Amino acid sequence: MESNENLQPKTDLNQKNEENNIEEPKKDLENSLSTVEKEPNPASFVPESRLKLQHFQVKVEAVKQEVSKMIIGQHQLVEQILLAIFSRGHVLLEGVPGIAKTMTSKVISKTLSVDYSRIQFTPDLMPSDVLGTSIFNVKTSEFTYKKGPVFSNVVLIDEINRSPAKTQAALFEVMEEQQVTNDGIKYKMPPPFFIMATQNPIEQEGTYRLPEAQLDRFIFRIKLEYPSFKEEVDILKRFKNSIRDVSLDQINAILSAAEIEEFQGLIEEVKIEDQLIEYIAKLIYETRNHARLYLGASPRASLSILKSAKAAAAIRGRDFVTPDDIQYVSEPVLNHRIILTPETEMEGITAEDVIAEIIQKIEVPR
Repeated sequence: MESNENLQPKTDLNQKNEENNIEEPKKDLENSLSTVEKEPNPASFVPESRLKLQHFQVKVEAVKQEVSKMIIGQHQLVEQILLAIFSRGHVLLEGVPGIAKTMTSKVISKTLSVDYSRIQFTPDLMPSDVLGTSIFNVKTSEFTYKKGPVFSNVVLIDEINRSPAKTQAALFEVMEEQQVTNDGIKYKMPPPFFIMATQNPIEQEGTYRLPEAQLDRFIFRIKLEYPSFKEEVDILKRFKNSIRDVSLDQINAILSAAEIEEFQGLIEEVKIEDQLIEYIAKLIYETRNHARLYLGASPRASLSILKSAKAAAAIRGRDFVTPDDIQYVSEPVLNHRIILTPETEMEGITAEDVIAEIIQKIEVPR
């Protein structure tokens, strides 16, 4: 009997322990679930701006894919042109003949669903041939303004250094203020407005050097290099069965004017810390006090670095600027805004060498 009595209490205790053990995991599970609800998973949290940047990145990659249908290589060139467009700037493409400066410009313009015009600069080109002129209307006995080819969204100026200074100077106002003044009346450019200009730095006969004020209005000067050996082979294979140019009709329009303006506004919202603003100022200030430079960069150059660094960050999927973005855009922003001393040029040192030296010298913010 004793054994039975002793057994019964143990059984009751075991049942209670089992019930308690069941209840405790339930409570632990409920607590853990409530904790998960109170503390959101950081990995699943995506800021609203990130979603917009993802759409922006998809569009940029689509443009690159379309360009690659006709242009082999030149990946950095295409990206920097897009950076300039989204930064509301203009681009000067410089390189020897035959490396697809004009073709790249035409292909990129085809990926944009906007108006496009091309102006071939020649020694006899007049400012009125670019901007337009007033024409007397016999019926109304009044002068009417006939707009020139510069009134477009994307304007390709081929061989810009072929025209004299007066024709080049006609672009000053429209590049900076996006307007043309004729007979005291201001005519605004249709947004977005973007100029791509090409020039040959080698040939000097029949060319006119661009003044510094003209160069300063280009956000980038992009120097094109020869293709690599593999890229040269790919180019030859593409044309081995036909010597005719590939048709531009196969290029699809990716970006509309409204989307370009939307992305331009989006990029302006990319964040940049004050220490990085000081970093940009230090880079620019160093160009004005460098022993190898006769002329340093202007405040327009620092603003250009700021805007294009934001665009570079957005293309990489970030809503904030890093020092790498600033360093990436510094070379194309500064290489046409600084002037080397004669002694430096005689030593064979280039503007790109000095820019790299300045970037190496200035301490990077942490």
